Amino acid sequence: MSDVTADAGPSGPLLAADGTPLKKKLAQTTRQAKIRALLLTAPLVVFLLAGFVFPIGQMLWRSIHNPAFSDVLPNLAVALKTWDGGGVPGEDIFEIAVADLKQSREDRSIGRAATRVNYELPGSRSLFTSTARKVNKIDGPPYKEKLIELDKDWDDPVLWSILKRVSNDYTASFYLSAVDRKYDVNGNIVSEAEVQQIYVKLFMRTFWMSALITFLCFLLAFPVSYLLSVLPLRTSNLLMILVLLPFWTSLLVRTTAWIAMLQSEGVVNDILVTTGLVGDENRAQLIYNQTGTIIAMTHILLPFMILPLYSVMKTIPPSYMRAARSLGANSLTAFRRVYFPQTVPGIAAGTLLVFILSIGFYITPALVGGQDGQMISNLIAFHMQSSLNWSLAAALGGILLASVLILYWLYNKLVGVDNLKFG
Repeated sequence: MSDVTADAGPSGPLLAADGTPLKKKLAQTTRQAKIRALLLTAPLVVFLLAGFVFPIGQMLWRSIHNPAFSDVLPNLAVALKTWDGGGVPGEDIFEIAVADLKQSREDRSIGRAATRVNYELPGSRSLFTSTARKVNKIDGPPYKEKLIELDKDWDDPVLWSILKRVSNDYTASFYLSAVDRKYDVNGNIVSEAEVQQIYVKLFMRTFWMSALITFLCFLLAFPVSYLLSVLPLRTSNLLMILVLLPFWTSLLVRTTAWIAMLQSEGVVNDILVTTGLVGDENRAQLIYNQTGTIIAMTHILLPFMILPLYSVMKTIPPSYMRAARSLGANSLTAFRRVYFPQTVPGIAAGTLLVFILSIGFYITPALVGGQDGQMISNLIAFHMQSSLNWSLAAALGGILLASVLILYWLYNKLVGVDNLKFG
């Protein structure tokens, strides 16, 4: 090495060209290399933190933390935490409630607390808003009697048991709601009424439809990918352009095109009627249901299955199949025992990619799914945009995230993530 020289003494340490001990010089060089590597990866780390880690962490935090009630009625929240929770509280807590209600009227913030309670007890929002408008009429004791005179619902033990529960900033209520469960008056976890059980069914529908779409994409993509891999390069490149063409078109435009094709007076039904497969009075209902969602999403996600399969199939030498046939195997046996096992990494990559994408799909089910074709992502969007129950939306998202991670773990156990190949 040009930067290393022996010292003058027979037993002295090796020195670098600048006279620094070699051991220290190597440590400095290693440290500088680590710093350079850290600086090179810093933009990616910042992007991952800002784009994934922090938003997901914020979502999970919001699903268990909702301080709306204690922020608006802080003194009442503190008092309720020390209350035993039996029946209707006494005069002291009603006095605190009246004082906080008066303050919330001045701050015009009672709506936040009312919305928080309304999540637990539907229909109770009007109780808080109407009481806040009238609470200035209460100018002294007895506070309990006067508040009940304003609205008899203040004498309901169920209401006060819920107020005690929402006074805690941390709650599992939203996760319970996300799996069609709730707390009863005594604090026990019970099932929602059957007519209100929608989330578990929607989760099951989402996973079932995603699995079916993934399977259909595999059935359609495998022969297409095989054809692209065996055709001459010039021809396969031309056909690959047709495969990639949908990526150059807006997702909204593609979905709208399917609406025009699948509606009762659309192209598909016109063809069925013209060929005599169905009568004009019995046109198929192919849109605003699960059928429309499955057809449109299969078409949109098909390239995500074709590309991994093609990238793997292109690397399989044709001589393997010829060798198998020359050893006595027929075409089917050679395909089953020689060719197909080598495509498993591409199949695994394509199915994982399509399944995860389909679970979180939103636009297509919203436009062509109707009521029966909606997926859990559509309900999450509803709570974010319309009902403004962000905590419930976060809980639904948290359960969806946990489900995907569990499925990914099972997939790794059965297939092995190390076997995935995207190209």
